[in-house]
Amino acid sequence: MGTKTVDEAGAETGTEAKRDEQTVDVTKTDKAEASTDNETGAAEAAGNAADVEEPDEADEDLADGTDSADAGQDTGVGQGAAAVVSAGLGVVSLTGSWVATVAAARESLDGQLQLQTSSNASVATQVKEVYGDAWATTALIGGLFALAALIVGVVVLVRPAFGAPGKPQAAWIKSVAWAGVSLGVVGLVLAVAKYSDVILGLPSAG
Repeated sequence: MGTKTVDEAGAETGTEAKRDEQTVDVTKTDKAEASTDNETGAAEAAGNAADVEEPDEADEDLADGTDSADAGQDTGVGQGAAAVVSAGLGVVSLTGSWVATVAAARESLDGQLQLQTSSNASVATQVKEVYGDAWATTALIGGLFALAALIVGVVVLVRPAFGAPGKPQAAWIKSVAWAGVSLGVVGLVLAVAKYSDVILGLPSAG
């Protein structure tokens, strides 16, 4: 009976030892597999990150190329603005400006001051000093605005000849520029005619 007890105890002890060894082996295997899975997951994550970064770099290159192309192209904004300025100057040359108003008033005041120092001035001289010189000054200022409108409009119209070949100018830019040139010509003609008293000359003082 004593021998059997020892054998059973030894057998049980051996069985438990084998079970412990199997448990240790299984634990090591699980750890190894988990480590392998972690390494695989990290490699896949790094690969995905690289894949995500590559399109971003490509997008940046594409954006840089687009910006360079846009910078190299003439959008016509400057020409359009210059055409509008030309038309505006032409309108001012015909309708008048505060510059012309102030200059005419100053000239009229200067004429009145001169008349006060001269008691024997004729009526014709008085009319010329008070009104004639002021009107001539207004015509001169209007002619300068008309000349500026004419020059700016012509520059806009001839600009495509010095730009990119084969690129037509927008129709609305041409229309506005031609309007500025036309108003400039009309304003310049009227200014010269008024300054030389061809039209709206001074009335006769008798």
